[in-house]
Parts: sequence; structure tokens; C-alpha cells
Amino acid sequence: MQRRYVWRTLTAVFSLALAFVVIPFAASPASAAATATFTKTSSWGSAFEGKYVITNSGPNAVNGWSLAFDLPSGGAVSSQWDATLTRSGQRFTFSNVGWNGTIPVGGSVSFGFIASPGNATPANCTVNGVSCGGGTNPSPSPSPSPQPGVPGKPGTPSVTGTTGSSISLSWGASSGTVTGYRVYEGGTQRAQVTGTTATISGLASCTGKTYTVRAYNAQGESTASDAVSGSTTGCPIGPLPKHFLTGYWHNFVNPATELKLSAVPNEYDLIAVAFAEATSTPGQVTFALDSGLAAAVGGYTEAQFKADVQAKKAAGKKVIISVGGETGRVQVASSAAATQFANSVYSIMQTYGFDGVDIDLENGLNAQWMGDALRQLRSRVGSSLIITMAPQTIDMQSTGMEYFKLALGIKDILTVVHMQYYNSGSMLGCDQAFAYGQGSINFLTALACIQLENGLRDDQVALGLPAGPGAAGGGVVAPSMVNQALTCLATRTNCGSFVPPRAYPGIRGAMTWSINWDASNNWNFSRTVRPHLNTLP
Repeated sequence: MQRRYVWRTLTAVFSLALAFVVIPFAASPASAAATATFTKTSSWGSAFEGKYVITNSGPNAVNGWSLAFDLPSGGAVSSQWDATLTRSGQRFTFSNVGWNGTIPVGGSVSFGFIASPGNATPANCTVNGVSCGGGTNPSPSPSPSPQPGVPGKPGTPSVTGTTGSSISLSWGASSGTVTGYRVYEGGTQRAQVTGTTATISGLASCTGKTYTVRAYNAQGESTASDAVSGSTTGCPIGPLPKHFLTGYWHNFVNPATELKLSAVPNEYDLIAVAFAEATSTPGQVTFALDSGLAAAVGGYTEAQFKADVQAKKAAGKKVIISVGGETGRVQVASSAAATQFANSVYSIMQTYGFDGVDIDLENGLNAQWMGDALRQLRSRVGSSLIITMAPQTIDMQSTGMEYFKLALGIKDILTVVHMQYYNSGSMLGCDQAFAYGQGSINFLTALACIQLENGLRDDQVALGLPAGPGAAGGGVVAPSMVNQALTCLATRTNCGSFVPPRAYPGIRGAMTWSINWDASNNWNFSRTVRPHLNTLP
């Protein structure tokens, strides 16, 4: 979030470009002892996320490593982490960064990447010039030819409906002679039908599944379709409406309109008070009513502020404390810091009556220890605790990013992620086809799709946008575009050129920075977006 009228100048495009700087390394004489194992951690049709673990099983430390593989014609790597990347044709070479170049005997390091297409698998892998499995560099192996007479690959499936115990699918027909289709969950067959639709029943509520489809006839089965993921309904939505509007309230003075908490209009279901501040103790945060804000609104005491929090809660609203912000320096990077964070946030909640916490750390986040801190807080507060997150777009480009890892790591207690779709620059969407420009309908829908197709439930994803001119340095859109994006995601209608692979009827809603900027723009955001939320499925 922006804090005191300071624009963020770093764009995500520049951030991604930096990742491709080549850093030279010195190969170890014992490099032949390094082996590597590949895992496709997720796939969403047009692209996949991959991970390599490089292990040193030799007698000496490996000082510097380089892993290379081939992708089929048209394949590409769009981003990577914990490694640098160079490309020559369809050969992609990943090298260590400064901190992970040495692998001790028996040790291992890993790196990850996003590549396309989704059904591709890296081939001819070498690490420090030899086969990833050891020995000599393998020769390319021809792909097996389909058995003559089997049907063609089915069209990409889509989720057409969900209940608390079932997921319904449809897909494009295969070419050739087709007897029927089999639907697989991993390697297990879940359905066999003669048409191009199927319903998989008997599932648990609030459960995510991934399916592929194969056509078959007397000669055998086709290759598998691209994968599709879906979730059953019945997920707990907690103490907030099915679709709700979040706004940040400034506990400081900037060019936006200063407001007492009591002046926040009824359109806002969740109010995030910005911000709790770091202390000199790692992980610990503190909060107090800002004296400058109190003076700007004609006088505002701690007692009045606490009373306003209780009044909002009595009116059915929820009020949480946001930690961090654009200039915040909260660091939770150890077990001790995690405990300090949990204890101090709990104390603030008890003092002011807040219902939960918002994580808005824009200057570094450790998923392991912040996850530990939030679980400690949950154990003290209970199931009523609201946990929200406000990552930047760059933080949610893949599941290897710390914010995304945190969201998935606490998925069972997470309320919602309202990513900031602004101050961003252009970013890749879940189709991995284009770097969509901020301020467009495709930017909103294609980037939301990354979260929705990679582990978060519909009800855990919301769209975070500026409330109007002045609220951000880039990415300001008309509130009507926010409504259009929500409709597109919920129903797959009224979209731009990007159409999501399936509908997400549980999409949670919207967030805005900020309530104060909304006031400065005649409440245009809340008065436009909040009524629209009631029209969603």
C-alpha cells in the first residue's frame, strides 16, 4: 500500500528482467557427482511450474552448478527463481546465484521456474555437463508415436458446475473413431462416458481436484487432454458476507480526505486500519492513534477511536489491523520473531477490539515464520480470526514466491488475498501468453486466474484496486471495470480478450486503497462496486 503519498517506482517488468542477468560461476572438479531430480509442481493447461533439486552425492563439495534442459518447439520459460537463466534456441540453462552455488557433500539446492506449454516436460537434462541422473549427456529420445487408429487428444476440459460433493466437466471431442472417454484424477480413472461431459460425484466438500480426459476405442487410448482443476463448494466463508468489500482507513495524514472511523460508510464490510508499526524488537509491532490524524479531524482520542471500532462491529462490520504498508519494516524471520509478532498483534487486538490482521509487508516476507506466527495467533483467538493479505502482483506470479507460499501454507485458516492490481507495470497472466498492462480488464482477470488455478479457493481471492485518481501511481481504473472483472471471473461472461478457463462463482469481492481516497473521489468506488457484489452468484 502507499503510505504517505510516495509512489512506488519499481515495476514488476523491471523486476522480472533482472532475473535474467547471467552470473558466471566456476565449476567444481567434482561436479560429475551432482544429480538432479525434476518435479512438475503444478500445471494449468497453457503453462506449468517446475522444480529441480540438485544433490551432491560425491566426495567433495560442488562449487558452482549449471543445469540445462530442452523444451519442445514453441516452449519457453517465462520466469524463474533461485537461479539465473540463459537460452539458446530451445535449450534453457539455469545457473546458481551467489548464495546457493556451493553444495556440500550430501547436501542439495533447488530452483523453480514457470514454463510453457502446460503438457511439456523438460528433456535431455544435464547438470554441470553430464546427465542429471549421472553418466554421459543423454541423446534425445524420440517421442513414442501414437498407436495407429487411436482417437486424437480431447479438447481442454472446463468445469461447468460444482456442488458440495461433485464437479461437472465438459471437453472438446476427439478426432477419429471414438468409443468413449475416460476421466482421470492423476492415474486413477474416475468416470467413463460416451459423450463429452461427465460429473464426478462422491467428493468431500471444499476440496480441490485436477482432471484429465482420454478418448478410447478398440485400438487403445488417446493422449491425455490438458488438465483442469476445480473445487467443490461448501467452503466455510467465516464471519463475512459471501461477497464483500474491504477498504483501508488511514491512521495518518496524506492528501486524501481525513476521516474518523465513524465516518466510514455502510458499503464497507471489512475495514483495515493502516498500519501497525515495527518496534526495535524483531517481529514485534505496535499501534497507537496518530496525533496528526487526530488533529486533522478536529480531535480524536483513543477512547473515541475504540468506541468507533465497537460501533462498527455492532453494525455488523469487521475491523482489522493492517501490518506493514509501503514504508513498513516489519520482519518475521525466526521462531522468536514469530512469537513476538503473534503476541503483539494479539495484544493490539485485545486493546482495540480488532477482529483480525492484514499482512501487507512490501519489503520482504518469510513464509515459514510468518505462517508460524499466524498459526500462533489463531490458536489464541480461535476460528473467528480474520486473516487477510495484500501482496503486490510480483509476489503472486507463481507458487514459489514467498507470499504465495504463505497463502497456500495457511490456506486452512486464511480468509482472503486481495492482491494489489496497481503500481505494478505489465505482468504475465495464467495463460502465460502476454504481459498484460495494468489498468486493463485482462490484467485483472488473467492475474486473478493465477491464484485461482494454483491452489487458492474462489472465496479466498479478491481484487484490490485504487479508489480513484490520486490513490496510486498506476493501475487506477473505473469502478465499472472492477465490476466487469468480477462478473467475468464469476460467470465467464463480459470478459475482455482473456476468458478464464472456468467460472469462479465464489470470487470473494474487492478491496480498495483506500476509504480516504474513496471519500476524496465522492465515494465513487464503494457506491459502484458494493451494490454489484450483490449480483454475483
